[in-house]
Amino acid sequence: MSQGHGEPDSSSASQSDDLPAVDFTTFVLSLSHSALLHLGDAPHPTGGVNEEVDLPMARQTIDLLALIQEKTHGNLTGAEEQMLTQALYDLRLRFVEVSQKHK
Repeated sequence: MSQGHGEPDSSSASQSDDLPAVDFTTFVLSLSHSALLHLGDAPHPTGGVNEEVDLPMARQTIDLLALIQEKTHGNLTGAEEQMLTQALYDLRLRFVEVSQKHK
């Protein structure tokens, strides 16, 4: 937050020091982790085991990644494109596996 003089206050500066740099890879990995959380494959953010599966939210997050892939086609580095493609492949495969178990 700003203190009104164009300078960030000390609390926001200390918070940003704890966070990873925001770049395309971090963004995609964050969305991927959200999808895994909805698939029940990632630990719950508050700690403990996450056994909740929310297939509609997982599908929506995977669809968001697919939309990003479509809209950024031709504008990514080779490494970014490969990482996004692999993340989508892995998430789609896992979605099918979890969907089959929860019929």
